Order: sequence, then structure tokens, then C-alpha cells
Amino acid sequence: MVHLRSRGQGTAASDGHAVNAPAPDDNDSSLAAFYRQMAPRERRTFWTCFSGWGLDALDFMIYPLVIGTITVMWQVEPGMAGLAVTVTLLTSAIGGWLAGYLADRIGRVRTLQITVGWFCLFSLVCAVTRNFDQLMIARGLLGFGFGGEWAAGAVLIGETVRPAYRGRAVGSVQSAWGVGWGAAVLLQAITFSLLPPHLAWRAMFAAGAVPAVMLIYARRYVHEPRIAEHALGAGSHHAQAPSLWEIFSGPRLRTTLLGALFVMGCQGGYYAISTWIPTFLKTERHLSVINSTGYLGFLIAGSIAGYLTGAWISDRFGRKTLFVSFSVIAIVAVLAYTQLTIGNDVMLWLGFPLGFFGSGYLAGVGPFLTELYPTRLRGSGQGFCYNFGRGMGALFPTLVGLFAKHLGLASAIAIFAVFAYALMLASVALLPETRGIALEDI
Repeated sequence: MVHLRSRGQGTAASDGHAVNAPAPDDNDSSLAAFYRQMAPRERRTFWTCFSGWGLDALDFMIYPLVIGTITVMWQVEPGMAGLAVTVTLLTSAIGGWLAGYLADRIGRVRTLQITVGWFCLFSLVCAVTRNFDQLMIARGLLGFGFGGEWAAGAVLIGETVRPAYRGRAVGSVQSAWGVGWGAAVLLQAITFSLLPPHLAWRAMFAAGAVPAVMLIYARRYVHEPRIAEHALGAGSHHAQAPSLWEIFSGPRLRTTLLGALFVMGCQGGYYAISTWIPTFLKTERHLSVINSTGYLGFLIAGSIAGYLTGAWISDRFGRKTLFVSFSVIAIVAVLAYTQLTIGNDVMLWLGFPLGFFGSGYLAGVGPFLTELYPTRLRGSGQGFCYNFGRGMGALFPTLVGLFAKHLGLASAIAIFAVFAYALMLASVALLPETRGIALEDI
């Protein structure tokens, strides 16, 4: 069971570094209120975490966008193509857990630097693979850094912002996923226009290594949150150092299990849609790579709008209100998109609500998990729940690929996405509301 005490919303930022920040106005309910309250040092942290998560999305979404090309070029079955996504996400579960633990031991910022460098390196390795087996191994290794970056970055920004604004700040960072996804689609349109398919997909993976330059900025300008510094100082005494398994003991066990199931539902639904919609548009709606860009653009625009709206809702009405409302509407949206007999012009517009409700709830996941664990275990707990849930959610793309052979791709997407959203709804009902909680009081 989680023990939480809520402080007044005027509490200072958890980071304790709000030097030269504007006078607080915690009654400001606008989406951008958190940013106006930030000191320059906090804003640098925000943009570093935003960029890191966007680059995560760019590197991850490259593969779903080139699945069609790779399956034809190397004669890969849909189930095996989906398995590569699953392998990446399963290794991200391990990487996220270990990176979260590392963040509790050596700091959030150092861990962030390590993980960004890792996934950029293996994105470059993906570009030079010679067969599908090599590509799947490279994607699996990339997953360790992919999962670790979120674990470190989400805790870092969550500890930087005061309770009243945490949902909007962390949710706005989460919206970077849509930006990275959009960048990947734009990169696809450019590379496949300029290069033949057998070179274009390699160029996309090579471009995924460029963001490693962010490490130089992070090393110089981003600093550890004060609350984490205190915890690290206390943890330097061996008796108080966190254990890798401590999140599975005592009252933390229930929180950890429910948190992992919750994220499994969140991610399973999202991955079932985002992994296979590009292929669905190509094989069942008969759209080319270039022609499908507009359809994906509407889906991504809805996703970004959903992230920002979800971030605002989580602070204004509560984390659970966001999760319950979006999961129910997402079920309706995915069934409409995949099961209704509609023309391509209608499907173009329907992509916006599918992206909005089918992923916008993710804006609340980071602050919600941040608020479930004390500081000394926050990296481990949040890293495990998010990435184990993401790893289990990784099974959904593979299952969609396998069942598509018998049910058709549209029906397979619908079945597993609906199941995932239902799991998300059921598990969050058993977890506490955490809006407005001061991290020092957990």
C-alpha cells in the first residue's frame, strides 16, 4: 500500500533550485503555467528531458516505419517482423529497471547520459546489419538504452517541478514522443523520396545516431535535483543504500505489481496501434509509403494534442480521471478505425481522435509513477513498472502479427488494443489518486 500525504499546492519546487524563478501562482491552471514558473536551470532540465524522450521516439519508430520494406527485402513473416519490436521492448524492460536502479545509486543525470549514448550507438549498428537476425539483435541491444533513458529522464523532470505543476511538466515532456514520431515519419518521407528502398531504411537508422550530440549539452548544463542529491548522500551509507529487490518487499509489492499491469495496458494498446497502422494503411487500405504520410500525420497530430491535453487534465482533474476517460474513448476510437466500413477520406480524419485518445493518456503515466515511490526507490520503482509494463506490452505487436494471418490485420489490431485498454482501466482502479502530492511526503 502506498502512504501519501498531500501538501499545499504552494510548495516550492521539489528540486529546490528555483533561483530567479517568477513568483509562484499555483492557481494558474493553464497548460504552460509550469514553464513560466521555472528558473533557467529548471528550463534546461525540461528541454533536455524533452529532447531525450523525443529522440527515444525517433529511434524506436524508425523500425515500424520500415517494416514493410524489410519484410519484402528479406522475405520476413509478419510474426517475425513483430517479434523484433517485442525483443526491443523486452530488453527495454530490463534496461529500464537497471537504469532506474543506477539512477538511485549514481544519479539521474549521469544515467541519462549513459542511456542516450547507448541507444544512439546501436541505432547506427542497425544501419549496417546484413540480415534480419543481425537487425533483431541490434534492436534488442538498442532496447537497453531505450528503456533506460525514460527511467532516468522521467524521474529527473518529476523531481524538478513542484506538485501543482508536475502533471503538466512531465506530460509535456511525454508529448515529445509525438514530436519524435513525427520526425521519424518526415525522415521516412525524405529518405524514401531521395533514395531507393534498400538504402533508404539504412539511412533512417544512421540518422538515429545523430542525436548523441545532446550528451555534450547534458553534461555541461543539466544538474541533479536537490531532492535526489540528498537521497544519494544518505544512500552513500551502505545500510541506507537501496536494494535492487526492495520494490518487491512489504507494502511496495502491491504497488509495483499493479503499476506494472497498469503500464502493460497503457503500452500494449499504444504499441498494437502504432506498430501496425503503417502496415495496415499499406496492405489493407492500399496506400503507398508517400501517400500514407498524411494519414500518419493526422494520427501523430492527434497524439501530440492528446499528450498536451492529457497533461492538463491530470493536474486539473486528477491522474485517474485522465486514465479512465481516455481508455474508454480509445476503445471506441480503435474499433471505429479498424472495423467500420469507411472511405479513405473519412479514415484520414478519424486518425486524429485515434491518436488523441489512443496515446494521450501516456502524458499522465510519468507523474503518476513518480508519485507512487519515495525518493530513494523512485528510480527503481518507476523504472521497473514502466519498462516491465512496456516489455509485456511488447508482446502485443507480435500477437497482432501472428493473429493477423488468421483474422486479418484490422481485427487483430482491434482485439489486442481493446484488451490492453481494458487492462489499463481495471488496474488503475486499484491504485491511489496522487495529484498534488509532495515527493518529500511519500
